[in-house]
Amino acid sequence: MKLGVLVSGRGTNLRNLVDRDFEVVAVATNRGGCPAAGFARERGLPLGVFSQKAYASAAERDAAMAGWLREAGVELVVAAGWDRVLSDGFVAAFPDRVVNIHPSLLPAFAGGMDAVEQALGQGVKITGCTVHLVTSAVDAGPILVQAAVPVLDGDTPESLHERIRHEEHRILPEAIHLIERRVEAGAALR
Repeated sequence: MKLGVLVSGRGTNLRNLVDRDFEVVAVATNRGGCPAAGFARERGLPLGVFSQKAYASAAERDAAMAGWLREAGVELVVAAGWDRVLSDGFVAAFPDRVVNIHPSLLPAFAGGMDAVEQALGQGVKITGCTVHLVTSAVDAGPILVQAAVPVLDGDTPESLHERIRHEEHRILPEAIHLIERRVEAGAALR
């Protein structure tokens, strides 16, 4: 399955997918200088930069990005560290073919980039990560795979996120393989 990966940060999930020989045919970013974009350049992956500043609206940016991804032959869009909410138009361009990795056990700590900090602030004993289908409701699409991660005494946002990231690297490929099997079988993803 041909993947288009959306990135805004470090790119550890992108690197994990490439290292596991997934067919990444396009990488889109809203931050051309982020480490993930640098990784894409180093590996010779087609990279599209879609900075919000270059577009009149998020919808316009998402339409341009969707067109670029479709031209690249993308069959599944993977939001892996993408720090923007995707517009309804973007989601509609890839029906049931956009997944997101979120650093919490959804529905807990949905809708923000600070899920790890929220988990620590709430004093939970277990958190984790979730791969879900993207819908028009933020972090509310059907859950595909989850992994639990214990919160340890003395955890910092960095130490907890590092353990969550380890599980993300395990479950994101698992979710992609699940989608591939369902698509091959002609089964619905929801």
